[in-house]
Amino acid sequence: MRANSIEFKPEQKSARVFDDPVLEGKRRPGAGRVGRRNSTQHHRFEPLEASPSANPYKLEGLDRVVAILDLLSASDNSLSLAEICQQMNVCKSTAHRALMALERTGLIERALSHRYRLGLKLYDMGHRAVEQIDLRAHAHPYLRKLALRVGETVHLGVLHRSRIVYIDKIEPVSRLVCISSRTGTSNPVYCTSLGKAILATMPPQEAEKVLANARFTKFTANTLTSVEDCMVTLERIRRRGFAVDDEEMEIGTRCIGAPIQGSDGQVIAAVSVSGSTTRITTQRAPMIANHVIRCCQAISLSLGA
Repeated sequence: MRANSIEFKPEQKSARVFDDPVLEGKRRPGAGRVGRRNSTQHHRFEPLEASPSANPYKLEGLDRVVAILDLLSASDNSLSLAEICQQMNVCKSTAHRALMALERTGLIERALSHRYRLGLKLYDMGHRAVEQIDLRAHAHPYLRKLALRVGETVHLGVLHRSRIVYIDKIEPVSRLVCISSRTGTSNPVYCTSLGKAILATMPPQEAEKVLANARFTKFTANTLTSVEDCMVTLERIRRRGFAVDDEEMEIGTRCIGAPIQGSDGQVIAAVSVSGSTTRITTQRAPMIANHVIRCCQAISLSLGA
């Protein structure tokens, strides 16, 4: 990333500003079929073999509970008991006991028609986990300086599967109208400047694999809606040095993002500046991009990159 090589040249003849289309124990008698998780998509289990070398610290019930949480997290809709049993390959009584324990603790909730979904307690726990991330504490002073310099909202985000998770946010003190994002929440990777800044640093095959797992939703007329469109945009970002969300998530909001490198040189996160299109204009965009890139360079150097 070179801050001094920033060029900002709109390529389209429309009113759009940018060229982009706008993170073992023993089995009890009668217990369900339980075992080690394999890597299949449906969280199936292999039978445990009685062996002297079995891990004495492996907890079958805990593994099963985690597998259910993973299954519900990967699903866009609530799941029935039958669907959970089928995808995990366990009997109904075994799955039902685990679901009752999870529901009692608030980690999952029962929706309509006896279907299950993740509970709000997980959001609270996730929010706490986000607050405890070392990267957030390390980058926070740099983000505050950036917000003061540009007078706009600053985000720090990491890639998780095909979504960007916001792990920090700084609002300008003097701004009466603020961006509605919150730490701990996420947005699709393909329509955020944070996500595109990270994807642009990946080998094309790896970036394409991430995008292939995304569910493309058209939020505005500027939202990218295919892997092919995203790959073309990522090539432009590589040449330009920063990424733009040009009203792709919300009309009237524009964001400029750049990546952060860790000590091993790999990109681990990204920083963005977000604000109204009336403030982040064609004239201000190069200056803001320059500040974002310099901020990311400073964080990367402090991490040993």
